[in-house]
This record gives sequence, structure tokens and C-alpha cells, in this order.
Amino acid sequence: FGSSRRGSNRLGAVRASLGQAPAGCAAMGANKVVQKSKEAKMKAAMAGGKSKKKKWSKGKVKEKLANMVMFDKATYDKMMKEIPKAKLITPSVVSERLKVNGSVARAAIRHLEEKNLIVHVGEKHAAQLIYTRKIGGEGE
Repeated sequence: FGSSRRGSNRLGAVRASLGQAPAGCAAMGANKVVQKSKEAKMKAAMAGGKSKKKKWSKGKVKEKLANMVMFDKATYDKMMKEIPKAKLITPSVVSERLKVNGSVARAAIRHLEEKNLIVHVGEKHAAQLIYTRKIGGEGE
């Protein structure tokens, strides 16, 4: 007797979750009200999802560097004066200090090495060019 009553309550809950009217209600009116709340819920869910997506899409945007692709007179003079005095000389250091391209920085390092203003550190490597300033007669 008591168990059948619990079952009918469960059936009503299942119908309500599916958007159907409970057994005792008029089908048309109740169905419309449930449908509107469903649409409202969908709108709320979509709006919430969009705002979270916006939050995630904001990232740090690295500014585009407008580095020179050739040496002008002023930059060449600055390179000849400053770079041989630096302790660590790599293409990235030269590129950052003089605002030149990586390929121009590599060429500048080769140029300074030919003029014996800088010396190579450790074994020579094709990709990673690491140099230091020349100290007296021998380099370190």
C-alpha cells in the first residue's frame, strides 16, 4: 500500500525532469511553462560558458619586434663599441641589444671574431655560438 505511493512520486519526479507534465496537471499549460524555464536555463548556461571562454582566451600577447635586417652606420658603430666589452656574447644578446635580426647578429659575431675582438668559449658548436670578450693576450 505505502510502496505504490512512493512509486508514483518517483514517476512524477521522472516526468518533471523530462519536461513532461505530472499525471494530474493539464498537459498543454504545464508543458509550456516547463519549456520556457528550460530555454532560460539553456540561455543562462550558454552565457556562463561564453564568459568563461573569454576568460581563458585572454593570454599574454607578445609584441611583434621590428628588428632591422641590415646594419646602418650608427648600429655598426654601436656594435663595434659595446659588444666586445660584454661578458657573454650570443646571437640573442646581440639581437636584443642592437635590435637586429638573428641572422644579422650571427654575422656580426663572425665579423667580430675575424677581427679578434671576441673569443669563443669551449668547443665550437654549429648552432649555439657562445663568445666572450678578449682579455689581454689570451681569451677565456
